[in-house]
Order: sequence, then C-alpha cells, then structure tokens
Amino acid sequence: MAERLDDDRITAALDDLPGWSRDGDAIERTFEFADFVAAFGFMASCAIVAESMNHHPEWSNVYRTVTVRLSTHDAGGLTELDIDLAQRMNELADRHT
Repeated sequence: MAERLDDDRITAALDDLPGWSRDGDAIERTFEFADFVAAFGFMASCAIVAESMNHHPEWSNVYRTVTVRLSTHDAGGLTELDIDLAQRMNELADRHT
C-alpha cells in the first residue's frame, strides 16, 4: 500500500503542480480544452497512464471541461501516486490544448 503524505510534502508538491489545489484528503483540478474531442482525447490518454499505474481518478466531463479529483482511498488520503498522476495529467493536458 502507498504511504500517506504529510501536510508539508503535500504543500511542496502543489507548488510544482500548476492548476491543482487541495480539498481535504484529495487534490483537484479543472481542465478546459478547445472542444469535446480534445477533452475526450485527454481523458483517453490519462486512462492509459492511470491503468498502467493502477491508480484511477475520480473525474467528470462536460463538453470541453474535465474535472479531476485524486486521492488514494486505500491510504485514506494523498500519496505519491496522486502527485505522480497529477504531474502526468498536466503533461498530457499540454499535448491536447
């Protein structure tokens, strides 16, 4: 099981994660794309990465907007898995904009 991060590590990680913010035991971000196809392409790319990490986001999509919430439920909060997936999502978002 992944180890839960302390508040200092979470704060430091968020400094390096543009667009992400903390909400209790999770981090969240809303991504905006040019259109539905770009948003869906982003989600498809993220799904492949998430599956390879065995770490799956809570997310929703409405037209060109994708809202993501990350937390490691087994650990009861944020872990390096969440930070790593958020970083990958930021990278993938840049490719789909």
